[in-house]
Amino acid sequence: MNRNLLLVTISLFAWGMGEGLLIYFQPLYLQEFGADPVMIGSILGVMGVAMAVFQIPSGYLSDRFGSRSIMWASWFLGTSAAWTMALANTLPMFVVGLILYGLTSFVVAPMNSYITKVRGDWSVGRALTFPSGFYHLGAVLGPISGGLIADRLGLKTVYMVAAIIFVISTIIVLFTSQAPETHHADQVDATTKGTLKNPRFFAFLVITLLSIFAIYLPQPFTPSFLQNQQAFSRSMIGILGAVGSLGNAVATLALGSLPSVIGFIIGQVWVLVFSLTFLFARVPFWFGFGYFFIGGYRLCRSMVLAISRTLVNPRQTGLAYGMVETMNAIAVIIAPVIAGVLYKNNPLSIFSVSLVIISITIILNLTVLVRQKRGRLHEPEN
Repeated sequence: MNRNLLLVTISLFAWGMGEGLLIYFQPLYLQEFGADPVMIGSILGVMGVAMAVFQIPSGYLSDRFGSRSIMWASWFLGTSAAWTMALANTLPMFVVGLILYGLTSFVVAPMNSYITKVRGDWSVGRALTFPSGFYHLGAVLGPISGGLIADRLGLKTVYMVAAIIFVISTIIVLFTSQAPETHHADQVDATTKGTLKNPRFFAFLVITLLSIFAIYLPQPFTPSFLQNQQAFSRSMIGILGAVGSLGNAVATLALGSLPSVIGFIIGQVWVLVFSLTFLFARVPFWFGFGYFFIGGYRLCRSMVLAISRTLVNPRQTGLAYGMVETMNAIAVIIAPVIAGVLYKNNPLSIFSVSLVIISITIILNLTVLVRQKRGRLHEPEN
């Protein structure tokens, strides 16, 4: 494995540990500060706006000036945001930290562009899913520890511990070297059409938006559902969150070598199983079984990037990734707001509605993507 890819992987493993500590408890901490479901959904939606704002600019800048410096800036901002949340004593201050943390998502396009360039002999899909898998392995440890800490010392301590781990992750990523302008395999790539003049790529962006919205819709209020409707303790929610992180790791590590279109469809089917299970589950075992399949969401996020990479000029990889991540972020903006309204009226509806929408998007993707890729599914992806 390339040294730089290894360093990014180790850093993401540490970041996953820190983020896993707090990510499943965000709606619960907001509730502790006095926010109701609609307000929580709106706050998470604003966080999604923050996630969307800089995706395209950061991807463009990474193509022009290199991705490593933008990666570093995001790690520093994320660590600062975590300390802001950890030290917050009021809802407005916590929301400031939360939004700043959302801004750090501008790293996604530059980081994935960096990974694509330092991937060595690996395919794009394998290179993107491997660090993601180790991020989620780290995240397996976070929710269990976070639940235990929250039950004994409170959620504030959870955020303090996470912020310390983020500092360690940042130190590791600073040892990465500058990436080459393009990967050696990309220098002979036959794709020459510019990103902004590519109708197939723009059609794929629409598919990405619909698909990510469908599979993200049930997620924001799942912890609230487990606490408020199922009366689960924070420790139990943390354990279930760890099962979800394990599912993320298994999905990305075990299925990351699949052709990207097949992986994308399988990821959606996994989230379909998650929603179906939560709709009918009544005991912790079945909730844990369902939570494992949330890993399909992360598999889809990686596979849409791998698919998009086949549609654009290699020298515009950062811009293309930024546009894809903008679609992902728009979905994350809209979904929590709609989920908050659904949850307030009928908590179970977040799962039943997502079940219907995911089924529709799977049919859409099978119709459009598989038809376009039918002759290319088993070709190697550089």
